[in-house]
Amino acid sequence: MNELIETVFTKVPPVYLIIGSTVLALVMGLIALIVRTKAAKRPVTPLKIILPPLFMSTGALMFIFEEFRVPLSQVLEALLVGILFSIILIKTTNFERKDDDIYMKRSKAFLFILLGLLIVRLVGKLLLSNTIDVGELGGMFWILAFGMIIPWRIGMLIKYNKIKEGKQVKGVRN
Repeated sequence: MNELIETVFTKVPPVYLIIGSTVLALVMGLIALIVRTKAAKRPVTPLKIILPPLFMSTGALMFIFEEFRVPLSQVLEALLVGILFSIILIKTTNFERKDDDIYMKRSKAFLFILLGLLIVRLVGKLLLSNTIDVGELGGMFWILAFGMIIPWRIGMLIKYNKIKEGKQVKGVRN
């Protein structure tokens, strides 16, 4: 496996890796939007809030390979940007009670924000790819995404529990 990774990063021109990863990110972003839109039609449970970060955590295995390792300063930068992005997601993710179930509130703004974050991420990737190695850049964007999803899901869980307990959450209808 290490040989495969090394071959990809030494023999494939970086521009192709950047184009491929950008297309893949766009496809994944669109899939996330579709899944998110469909999920709003079904009740939310704490498990559905907690599982995505757990599944995403397996991506940390990329750091086994030298090509993806990131210096501490870049880890901190990526985490900070991810946390800042999560604030936007926390503010725009709300729940509502329907009968005995809790559902995500549909929000057109939320979809535009997700698209905006995807575009910002892609533009950042294209700009940074000139100065940062492609593997490191992949590691940085995984850290950014993980730094975004953890606070966002914690915020979601807090809002969910408040709705479940019948407490009023600012901007959320019980």
